[in-house]
Amino acid sequence: MSSRTSPTETPDTPAGPARITWHHAPDARLVLALGHGAGGGIEARDLAALAAALPQLGVTVARVEQPWRVAGKKVAPAPRTLDTAWRALWPALARPGLPVVAGGRSAGARVACRTGADLGAHAVLALSFPLHPPGRPEKSRDGELLATDLPTLVVQGGADPFGKPGEFPEGDFELVEIAYADHGFAVPKRAPLSQEDAVVTLTEGVATWLGRLGNAR
Repeated sequence: MSSRTSPTETPDTPAGPARITWHHAPDARLVLALGHGAGGGIEARDLAALAAALPQLGVTVARVEQPWRVAGKKVAPAPRTLDTAWRALWPALARPGLPVVAGGRSAGARVACRTGADLGAHAVLALSFPLHPPGRPEKSRDGELLATDLPTLVVQGGADPFGKPGEFPEGDFELVEIAYADHGFAVPKRAPLSQEDAVVTLTEGVATWLGRLGNAR
């Protein structure tokens, strides 16, 4: 379970106020910062599941809302603006004095990949990394993933139209597949595993990887 209270703060960025919802671990050894995608917010099933599961394992989770979401806008800005906001709020994520793992889903995963090394992140967690636009494999974004220069974990749905696990290039990263899952880690009712099973696979995969990271880069 996550902590009983989920305090928030609203750091200023050049793109406007962002919002961080904290899920504190009693004896934290890491902070996992999670940004959301371009089509949703921090209520996404993967972000919510990690916020619920990881604090009891010594990982404080910070779910980060980009300024455009805080402002109630429907469309995400350009990647450069997302990166600028993420960089500006990073000091709030680092304030607890613990190693910070930069993470996020979809567009948020891209932000983490692009900025992690420069910000001094401990590692990168890429949930549903959008390897390419649906149906456009020639428009690959693998360069962002391959250039993290940090320990990196990709968690990808087996049926993700933005890039199935088998489409990912060879590289210095680990990959956990959530069988049958789509871009939002939803599994069809006809699948031989339940939605709960899929979420457990995701949270356990991330927890195992975080456990192997240790406390030093």
